[in-house]
Amino acid sequence: MTFTTRPTLTGTVGMISSTHWLASQAGMRMLELGGNAADGAVAAGFVLQVVEPHLNGPGGDAPIIVASADDPEPRVLCGQGPAPAGATPEHFASVGLDRVPGSGPLATAVPGAVQAWLVLLRDRGTLSARTVLESALHYARHGHPLLAQASATIDRVRDLFVEDWTTSADQWLVDGSAPQPGTLVRNTAWADTLERLLAAEDDAVRDGGNREQGIDAIRRAWSHGFVAEALEAFSRRAFRHGDGPVLPGVLTAEDVAGFEPTWERAATLDFAGYTIAKTDVWGQGPALLQVLGMVEELAGDLTVVGEDEQAGVGAPVPPVADPSTVEGVHTLVEAWKLAMADREAWQGDSLADPVGVAALTDRDYLRQRAGLIGEQASRELRPGSPGGREPRIAAQALVTEGAGAADATSGEPTVRRDGATRGDTCHVDVVDRWGMLVSATPSGGWLQSSPFVPELGLALGSRLQMMWLEQGLASSLVPGRRPRTTLSPTLVLRDGIPVLACGTPGGDQQDQWQSVFLLHHLVGGLSLQEAIDAAAFHTTSFPSSFHPRASEPGVMVAESRLGQDVLEELRARGHEVLDAGPWSLGRLSAVARDPRTGVLSAAANPRGMQGYAVGR
Repeated sequence: MTFTTRPTLTGTVGMISSTHWLASQAGMRMLELGGNAADGAVAAGFVLQVVEPHLNGPGGDAPIIVASADDPEPRVLCGQGPAPAGATPEHFASVGLDRVPGSGPLATAVPGAVQAWLVLLRDRGTLSARTVLESALHYARHGHPLLAQASATIDRVRDLFVEDWTTSADQWLVDGSAPQPGTLVRNTAWADTLERLLAAEDDAVRDGGNREQGIDAIRRAWSHGFVAEALEAFSRRAFRHGDGPVLPGVLTAEDVAGFEPTWERAATLDFAGYTIAKTDVWGQGPALLQVLGMVEELAGDLTVVGEDEQAGVGAPVPPVADPSTVEGVHTLVEAWKLAMADREAWQGDSLADPVGVAALTDRDYLRQRAGLIGEQASRELRPGSPGGREPRIAAQALVTEGAGAADATSGEPTVRRDGATRGDTCHVDVVDRWGMLVSATPSGGWLQSSPFVPELGLALGSRLQMMWLEQGLASSLVPGRRPRTTLSPTLVLRDGIPVLACGTPGGDQQDQWQSVFLLHHLVGGLSLQEAIDAAAFHTTSFPSSFHPRASEPGVMVAESRLGQDVLEELRARGHEVLDAGPWSLGRLSAVARDPRTGVLSAAANPRGMQGYAVGR
């Protein structure tokens, strides 16, 4: 028997895996009540906002992918809000800024997470919002034991809270210091907001409305009612932007009212006998499709490798597709450099004539890109020319120094380049007995991204830092357009039937770590837990999505469990390898369903000792 840090759970009723045990259990409770995977995901999502406030919040974002046995086409629900109408390059120039700050009111996109969760519940769920949000309301009102990482995050930004973000200090500091780990922490302002939102549902149902109309009543209270009004009023207040200027934001109630989560077709790629589903180019997901396509171009037909995961039967895995070998690691890292260069040139929501996923994943184009991978590590940023179009990179994206210079509020809370943990964002996967799978990566609106809004009990996000003030780029700052998010849930189908949902926190590393997991599981035949436990790695040899947006040419970060012989040979190939220790990278969650037997399975990440899978 192969040792794993935890068992791969199996059962027939339902499975949930997330980045916090309380969220997993809250979601499982919905399945026990007869709800489906959408009900469970929404319950978990709202609990994550409360118990991981340093990693996500109601003012953040939430891309979600859903498919089911009776409706197998994967659909993406976009909970990524756009840039406010007042967030123009001219406005930033007028206040002396040459880039979007990494935190503070001006970095705020329109909040999308709450709306997206409610649309998922309305369109795919079965239970009332009052039932589904009960656990989140309980933890906000009565408290939850504060995570050690949350305490450490509060401590890092304590001076900013005391000196400028005083509303955040009032909420998160105790006698001027961060609460100790394990302390019961409450957010009664958010509990009051939830009660007011749920009262709108109660009133609608009392007046004869059905379940869906009750949920829409909550959404109106959010987007056209007291929440939108409070957000606009608070946005007019001036606060310090990390270690930068003191300025007000530009978000208005009209911006909040104008946002509507959208259902979209997923971007897909056929790989090794599976179909991989991701968001469109407003997320980084298409880069994962490119990388898997490049690996398959180099490895040949992978459809018979690891074909029977349960029995471990299949052809030997080609070294180029095995991320435990020197050849496999080198190939994957070099493919990621190429895909991330394309991400910088072509992915985003800002161009009137975007290049599109079809051109980026065209087999001839991927074959040409894969042909650029040589025996030695590249230090160049090499975007391609899909469809013959000439690539363009932001001038500031070519900066190669200062990647570690961000202040404590900037960027997405994730694993640092040396493997030390600042925190992560969040993720949740759910599968139910009827064959529905949901994968969601909520983030943004964390307590260190923007000052606490005391009237509502939340902080706004800082996703606009992913947009460039330079115009004409795929991810230029354009009002009404979505920042190119790093949030990247994944759904996998076999023969047109959804079989796997997975994802991870980790900013620019999210899809890199997922590629390691998917190759181990889909191609190598490892179980869910074995693939999650496997040694992880990533590269930072491309422009970061987070302030100050620098790149580190040639740098590769790896867990030492890859083996010192492997790491040394990678160094010999020109990689600047940073040993991150044995258990530091990757935060995978995953659930699966075998359509032949109906058996459900789940696994969770042991790193950070926080993620948990539950099910029966």
